[in-house]
Amino acid sequence: MANAHTTQPTVQSGPLTKLRYVLEAVKVEQSLFALPFAYLGMLLAAEGLPTWSAFLWVTVAMVGARNAGMALNRVLDRRLDALNSRTAGRHLPRGLLKPWQLTALGVVGLALLFVAAAQLNTLALALSPLAALAVVGYSVAKRFTWLTHFALGLTLAIAPAGGWIAVTGSISWETILLVFILATFASGFDIFNTAPDVEFDRVHGVHSIPARFGVPVGFWVARLLHLGTSLGLLALGLGLGLAWPYYTGWAIATGLLVYEHRALSPQDLSRLGFVFSTANALVSVTVLLFTAIAVFLGR
Repeated sequence: MANAHTTQPTVQSGPLTKLRYVLEAVKVEQSLFALPFAYLGMLLAAEGLPTWSAFLWVTVAMVGARNAGMALNRVLDRRLDALNSRTAGRHLPRGLLKPWQLTALGVVGLALLFVAAAQLNTLALALSPLAALAVVGYSVAKRFTWLTHFALGLTLAIAPAGGWIAVTGSISWETILLVFILATFASGFDIFNTAPDVEFDRVHGVHSIPARFGVPVGFWVARLLHLGTSLGLLALGLGLGLAWPYYTGWAIATGLLVYEHRALSPQDLSRLGFVFSTANALVSVTVLLFTAIAVFLGR
């Protein structure tokens, strides 16, 4: 009888409400993870401000690729999300959005990626299908391998590589080092992000390092990855001979990474939301800001 008195929530369907749902579903605010690194790649490649054209088209490519990846990830994961109490409140399981709506957003995002790459240079256009494959493919990696974190890391590492290629039209040691830096950074925080779902993942065949080896081992892997991030940033500054403000930013970013590992533990993930959404964004913005200061001082 209790179910007879249960009322279903009203689903609003106005255009502005739908737009808000879409932005919430793809967590547009989390663009601050990777977008600063795309600008970092451009800044270092140009040894100063890139052209407005490069800035515009890299931004378009990043926004398109990132939102395509998130939208299609939500579509592919909608059935798992509905079963998981942590994610059951997402927009597709609740019926606030339909799969075709996020699929359409994903297609538009990929189209923006290709158009922007075509406006940049030949190498950017040639590599754009690989970028598209990465942003779509990382969503299915967790169904097959516990190396899924590295698939996500390499996908986000497209950002600084794309920024460098947009300016120079070539790949160099700086490109590879930038990929390493962001791949280790993103892979490490993705391990944190999967830690709360270990039991669910084991039951439903979702692969991750915490699910395969346990959360404590996952945390040690994340520590090693973020150590690699810090050392990679240091090597980048030394290799390019950047001015002293860069190393101030490096120290702050390293301190933020240390904070993340102090704020979280296998026994206490209560601050995961803050670490994932805020601390990681602060790392990205800090690296970009102090690198910009160093580049302009060194000119």
